[in-house]
Amino acid sequence: MDPVTIGLGLVVLALVAGAWWLLRKSRRISGDHVFLASRLSRGNRLFPTQVKITPTSVVHLTPQWFGQLEQSINIAHVASVKVDTDLLFAHICIETTGGHNAIHCRGHRKRDAMEMKGLIERFQTEYYKAGSNN
Repeated sequence: MDPVTIGLGLVVLALVAGAWWLLRKSRRISGDHVFLASRLSRGNRLFPTQVKITPTSVVHLTPQWFGQLEQSINIAHVASVKVDTDLLFAHICIETTGGHNAIHCRGHRKRDAMEMKGLIERFQTEYYKAGSNN
């Protein structure tokens, strides 16, 4: 075999493996209410951030080359949700009652950001109603 052909084959193999790795690392996490940031926004080009909202928690997941960064806030500890909209995207800040470790995520669609805020408010209302019935 020609060394140039072997070299070209190795380069193609490396590109395919890299593309596979990026797609694998940025696949959508499971759940009903998962919001994926746009790859067009700053900080989300390779590994877009995801936010999963459940009746008990808000989970912010950012994939990395090796591993992932995950931050979780119990729904009862969410103090406020701030949505800042730009021309194209919305940025969300979910603050905790303790004032530390707020979740900041950028590059979500405006509609998704408003849905995230609405879900958090709805789940908090359900949480506190269930607590007052006991």
